[in-house]
Amino acid sequence: MSTIEQRATMQASRPRALFTMSGNEAIARGAWEAGVRVGAAYPGTPSTEILESLSTYPEGEVHAQWSPNEKVALDVAIGASFAGVRALAAMKHVGLNVASDSLMSQAYIGVNGGLVLAVCDDPGIHSSQNEQDSRFFAEFARIPVLEPSDAQEALDFTRLAFEMSERFDTPVLLRSTTRLSHTRSEVAVGERTNPPKRAFVSDPRKNVMIPAYARLRHPLVLVRERNVGSFLDSSELLRMEPGGGGDFGIITVGVPYAYVKEVAPEASILKLPGSYPLPERALRDFAASVKRLFVVEELEPVVERAVRALGIAVEGKEYFSRTGELSPEAVRDGLSRAGVPLRASTQVEARYPAVNAMPRPPVLCPGCPHMTTFMALRALEARVAGDIGCYTLSALEPLKAMDTCVAMGSSIAVASGMALSGGEARPVVATIGDSTFLHAGIPPLMNAVYNHADITVVVLDNRTTAMTGGQDHPGTGRTLRGEETHRVDIGEVARALGVGWVRTVDSYDVAAMLRTLREAIGHKGVSVVISNRPCVLDPVRIQGPPFEVEASGCTACQACMNLGCPSITWSDEWYEGRHKVRIDDRSCIGCTLCAQVCPTDCIQLREP
Repeated sequence: MSTIEQRATMQASRPRALFTMSGNEAIARGAWEAGVRVGAAYPGTPSTEILESLSTYPEGEVHAQWSPNEKVALDVAIGASFAGVRALAAMKHVGLNVASDSLMSQAYIGVNGGLVLAVCDDPGIHSSQNEQDSRFFAEFARIPVLEPSDAQEALDFTRLAFEMSERFDTPVLLRSTTRLSHTRSEVAVGERTNPPKRAFVSDPRKNVMIPAYARLRHPLVLVRERNVGSFLDSSELLRMEPGGGGDFGIITVGVPYAYVKEVAPEASILKLPGSYPLPERALRDFAASVKRLFVVEELEPVVERAVRALGIAVEGKEYFSRTGELSPEAVRDGLSRAGVPLRASTQVEARYPAVNAMPRPPVLCPGCPHMTTFMALRALEARVAGDIGCYTLSALEPLKAMDTCVAMGSSIAVASGMALSGGEARPVVATIGDSTFLHAGIPPLMNAVYNHADITVVVLDNRTTAMTGGQDHPGTGRTLRGEETHRVDIGEVARALGVGWVRTVDSYDVAAMLRTLREAIGHKGVSVVISNRPCVLDPVRIQGPPFEVEASGCTACQACMNLGCPSITWSDEWYEGRHKVRIDDRSCIGCTLCAQVCPTDCIQLREP
């Protein structure tokens, strides 16, 4: 038994307290138990709670920080690893794209202190712009990936990831998914270990990736790949569960293991601890023990292709979708299409009665300060390049004022390309949130100034990272632990980059917003408008008394409905064949926007 497994066995043999945890909380707990000293992340659903949870542990034991973007977060963790302590970087799947430049080099370098990347994928696209499968990055970088299937494994695999990182001199990718990250289950926790700090390894041939040294490291990466594969072949991390006769076997990994167990308990199952590298001998032995072999995995056929490349006959994605989340129902249906007989008792039944609820589209919050910005841009007939954030909902009815949205920080460069193409007749505007601007908006703004792009950039500054739950960033003046720190002034940054026309406007002043945007669009060159009002979910915002509609004066003109405020709904009264409106005083925050746009002045403060 390896040292890694001996420690895991010793850990399991000790009495451990039980707590209910989400997968993200369990990852944070596993990192703390492993003795991590530095943790860094940029918030992004479904990964956000990892660092939020890690920050609840004593500051003297672990430094936990929000970073401006995922590459910075990984670089901070890399620096801590160089210095000889264990470090964790956490991000969502698309954040790994941002961090991948550093990851590819660090895969050659290896580690000093253990280095783990917790990456949370989003099958089903619950809160993301794509359905990326991060396991490809592990194979691309030639680093091992571990995939826990429940919260207990999330804790245990995180601990093991640090052990493997130091044993094999490699970063380790710990892959979670939305279902694991946000599902709560019972977890047995252990105590914190405090591995001694390692001395800095003063070896430029290992640490400095110039071409001559990188050529020396690449063959070592391939040796490491074989060593990790051999380790997994004899590891107790592999779980082989014989079935009831060998008719069919299922190779699975991560959360789908639970679905397979629920739907096909009679199957022989090989549960892998991760998708890369694969344990070749165990796979061949398992394949030889069954008549038909399936792979059940979420998203891309990563394991399936690798197994087939070994010359092993295997079935998979012809029965299980490459898009969306798997579920017990999806696994059952796939096996049924494959002609696999399942016991009647394993049929997955609906757990709750069907509810015929009226569907409702996602909308901005009542009083959201982004409403007026996009109403004004629509009125000005601007071509709007949008960015990642709550304000992406402005692409939908009734605002319908955003034309493109690609990735974090793309809006300004996309707008520049539109303007410089000479093919866009409308005024070109980029909209970007404050956290997103600091994440990836500064270089493209610099580029726009440098290349004389005629665009307006609207920074939607609501003083938080709103879409992921209100986390702080360098523009809020507070750290992850709530400590006061220097606050980056976005207007000063824009001026320092050479923007000569910068204005700040109150998002709740409809007339000022329209006037300022009109002036900005009329300015030749790069102009920046900072739309300044706290997020309505920020506890420091000011909430006024609610408004109400004097029904006798309402002409059903729908001007207020164009805000898209969910507090404004149709009433039972009519005017010339159109519904009049009403305001829900339970959700109205008194922002005054509807009163400002009402042409009949029938929206007034509710009498106390």
